[in-house]
Amino acid sequence: MSATSTVATLPLAGANAIAPREAWGHELVELAEGYPDLLVLDGDLANSTRADIFAAAVPDRFFEMGIAEQNLLGVAAGLATVGYVPWISTFVPFLAKRALDQIRVVIAQPHLNVKMCGAYSGMLTGKTGKTHQSVEDLAIFRAMPGVVSIAPADAVELRQAMRAMMAHDGPMYLRVTRDPSPVIFGPDYRFEIGRAALLRDGGDVGIIATGVQTVRALEAVELLAVEGVHAALLHVPTIKPLDVDAVVALAERTGAIVTAEDHSIIGGLGGAIAETLAERRPTLMRRVGWQDVYGESAPNDTLLEKYGLTPRHIAEAAREVMAARG
Repeated sequence: MSATSTVATLPLAGANAIAPREAWGHELVELAEGYPDLLVLDGDLANSTRADIFAAAVPDRFFEMGIAEQNLLGVAAGLATVGYVPWISTFVPFLAKRALDQIRVVIAQPHLNVKMCGAYSGMLTGKTGKTHQSVEDLAIFRAMPGVVSIAPADAVELRQAMRAMMAHDGPMYLRVTRDPSPVIFGPDYRFEIGRAALLRDGGDVGIIATGVQTVRALEAVELLAVEGVHAALLHVPTIKPLDVDAVVALAERTGAIVTAEDHSIIGGLGGAIAETLAERRPTLMRRVGWQDVYGESAPNDTLLEKYGLTPRHIAEAAREVMAARG
């Protein structure tokens, strides 16, 4: 599939900010009305992930599993084998690392219908520091055969992605961020598994972003526009399956690519795009993201600046790759 037309976005100035974790909790309640087989299993973090919204509304379908992530995923696998659709509520590092063997053996390998939701994804985790910041989760799930991996840009896309997840049979991973972030999609936007969205068109440089980093990439495009640079922006909400045709088309049109993600540049979006272009259309590119480091505890703006994830850093990478292309 490929992004053939530009998707309209809402203005960034004065944009409504919604915490994706809040939207996640409310969407689960709405989904439960139409899917009696939907259950939520929590790892003693419901008030942080906002699974408590579901617990209050549908208490008989909420299960508090305690701080026992391996058991949580094992129980989810068992429930899936008898027709239930378990949604997992825990922090990303506990899901992607502590319970990894259970996910691999009892969920991914038998291809069970479990929806694994990683809350507090990325760098901005409320000053919890490196133990609670996941730098490698997309790489882990992307490398796991048969696991669909999704990183929505805002609360609107997250809710649509959840509906698509419920309609899709098989193991899936959903990245959910903690803090309020600008809503960039209007009511007409339509999420589709495996399809990228072209948010801005231009021929000077192509920016490919995922998750809430797409919002910062939109700001970077605006910074470049002031300088007379016409940057295209491709939003990739599904890391796997990747919209290869859209990526290749953008590379062919611009000859210079920048990737932007709140994740390690190794194995995440940047790795996926580099692999794709190396095989299909070798292109000069730069990767904006975590540069093979762990994070630390600090205010959000300080972290984004120190680790190079701001709109200014994305714009700088665009200028650099354009200069290298000539």
